[in-house]
Amino acid sequence: MSKTDDIRWVAQVTLFGDKSAFDKLTCKYQSSIRRFFLNLTMGDAPLSDDLAQETFIKAYLNLSSFKGISGFSTWLYRIAYNVYYDSARSQKHYADIDEYEIDRQHQTHNEFSAEKMDIYKALKLLRKEEQTAVLLFYMEDKTHVEIAKIMDCPLGTVKTYILKGKEKLSIYLTNAGYGNDR
Repeated sequence: MSKTDDIRWVAQVTLFGDKSAFDKLTCKYQSSIRRFFLNLTMGDAPLSDDLAQETFIKAYLNLSSFKGISGFSTWLYRIAYNVYYDSARSQKHYADIDEYEIDRQHQTHNEFSAEKMDIYKALKLLRKEEQTAVLLFYMEDKTHVEIAKIMDCPLGTVKTYILKGKEKLSIYLTNAGYGNDR
């Protein structure tokens, strides 16, 4: 499936109201959007599912605003980025809650390995912008230019976010024992 397929499917939806064409777009991108949210939410699957669903609803409702200047994927990640930050802003009033105490009281066994949990702990140390840029670059294979469009910031800023994020992750993981000898 190519970018031309994306444009054809968008046209089918916007011009002919063909909902099955949007289903094809959803099927193509749902895994990567959900993975993006899983990483941003540190593995919170229910929240990731909710955010992904909201992203696709907003994309469908605003499909006529897609101009094709950038790829559909970039446009969709821009929506996902905004959905995540809107959600994060609405959750700020919960910042006074001691999440470590809640986690300790409600510990459960989960499918994540210790290494993955260490990565999530390291990601929590990053500023939200650094975290997003690093995840888009390393986990979603987005280019610096695509990330700049998704995050709506200058290319140099994206490169700085990735560099600083990578440095912070490296320091944390080295201190956690993930050196070259592993």
